[in-house]
Amino acid sequence: MESYKTLEKSSSDEFIVKKSRFIGYAAPVKTNDEAVAFINSIKAKHRDATHNVYAYCLREGQIRRYSDDGEPQGTAGLPVLDVLLKEGVTDCAVVATRYFGGILLGASGLVRAYTNTAKIGIDSAGIITMASCKIAELTCDYNFYGRLQTIISSFGIITEDADFSAFVCLTLRIPEEMFEKFDAEVFDKSCGKTRCKVTAEKFSKIQ
Repeated sequence: MESYKTLEKSSSDEFIVKKSRFIGYAAPVKTNDEAVAFINSIKAKHRDATHNVYAYCLREGQIRRYSDDGEPQGTAGLPVLDVLLKEGVTDCAVVATRYFGGILLGASGLVRAYTNTAKIGIDSAGIITMASCKIAELTCDYNFYGRLQTIISSFGIITEDADFSAFVCLTLRIPEEMFEKFDAEVFDKSCGKTRCKVTAEKFSKIQ
């Protein structure tokens, strides 16, 4: 399975422009049903809003959908979708809620406002990369541990667990594409004393 970018969590942010309040909600979703459920939950929360514009992208079926929810065509839903595409994220949904403040923004103003609403929602949720990973155990003595930490940091590898007893025992989450290079680096720098032992494989967050 190829790596992809998505959102880390559900979150929101908001701003006001010309007395109109815009709230950007963003969430990771896996299926069309999850996307629709998320959108409906925001609509229910903001029943009194002037508009609840949305867009979402899914890997499954390469689905891309959006709605202007009553705003002029091309000024709301499509700009929100464009932000998702430009950020390169998928398996996620965004709802841009607007409370009209009485001052018209014009077509270009709406595009800017909804683009910004989607962006702040996504930024608040956080973008992560998911990829095929090997879960590996690695044991070393304390003399090598400092150098090992430097190697782990240089590769951007996530430490899932650590046990400090007679030896240092680490459980690492290593992207599959860099596993061999990392293992070789550790083996070389430890003068052949330390290697990675793969215990599992899973699709997981790498950054």
